[in-house]
Amino acid sequence: MGGLRDELARQGGAGLNVRFGATRGPGHIALSPLYLGGFLLRMVGLKATGRLDVVHINLASAGSTYRKLQIARFARLLGVPYVLHLHGGDYPNFWKGDQTALSRNIRKMFAGAARVVVLGDTWRNFVISRAPEVTENIVVLPNAAAQPTLPHVGGGERAHILFLGRIGDLKGVPQLGEALHRMRHLPNWRATIAGDGHVEAARAKAAEYGLAERVELPGWVNGARVAELIASADILVLPSFTENLPLSIIEAMASGLAVVATPVGAVPDIVKDEETGLLVPVGDVEALAAALTRLVEDKPLRQKLGAAALRLHRERLDLAPYAKAVGEVWIRAAR
Repeated sequence: MGGLRDELARQGGAGLNVRFGATRGPGHIALSPLYLGGFLLRMVGLKATGRLDVVHINLASAGSTYRKLQIARFARLLGVPYVLHLHGGDYPNFWKGDQTALSRNIRKMFAGAARVVVLGDTWRNFVISRAPEVTENIVVLPNAAAQPTLPHVGGGERAHILFLGRIGDLKGVPQLGEALHRMRHLPNWRATIAGDGHVEAARAKAAEYGLAERVELPGWVNGARVAELIASADILVLPSFTENLPLSIIEAMASGLAVVATPVGAVPDIVKDEETGLLVPVGDVEALAAALTRLVEDKPLRQKLGAAALRLHRERLDLAPYAKAVGEVWIRAAR
């Protein structure tokens, strides 16, 4: 959403008057009711002054859904159409489609949406399986990332393997550590595993594997540092167990990195095995190590996959066409 806001500003609003607001907000979770209440009051004020045509609701699991149920209900009361934008990678485990009150309310929220935006065909099929009545209102729109501001230079003589994400089991970091351990005999690589989460445990494991000098774990890094890491990397690896459509993969593609990922969520929509990256089975350490070894040892293959990924980004995953597509969704929803 930050990228979308910047792109709309760059385009001069693209003929739209868009306001962004938080319902969770920074700081302690106890403060979120204040942000939610403020958002609802803002909706009332805008509606009363004739300045609210459509509400865009970003949706994920747990607390996000509980807040967004209130916003959707409020929008219906005000007679304002709303767009649901599903981001949560674990949503099938959260919205079980049973007869509980939560599942019924989520289905009502989806059924009341003027448009439902999902990030890939997998998610379109999932939503239809839970709420068939929304089939005609679903729009498949992958995430997008801006073109990089830093030139891609890569890792030089040693291939630089990069992981970006929360360090823990769901992102497959234990499997990544084991795969790198199996590659320790190869001299021409180094790795950076960046993100928050179980950082100290991962550092301890790297030391146990004898990889402390080759694997850097800087912890959480800001946007500027992420850009530097991508510019200096050759391979982006994300062996997750669950995802929707990770922005880190799209950012890597924007710089022409070769991608190794698992076929979860909408990842296979953009990472085509042997075409725009390499796909490995979830939890398969041997396959992960083999894919990374191939890319470390075969520079032409890295370059071929990275070039194809770069072309895909410019054609489908850049922010400029994304902002236009989102704007079209809003306009249709408001009719």
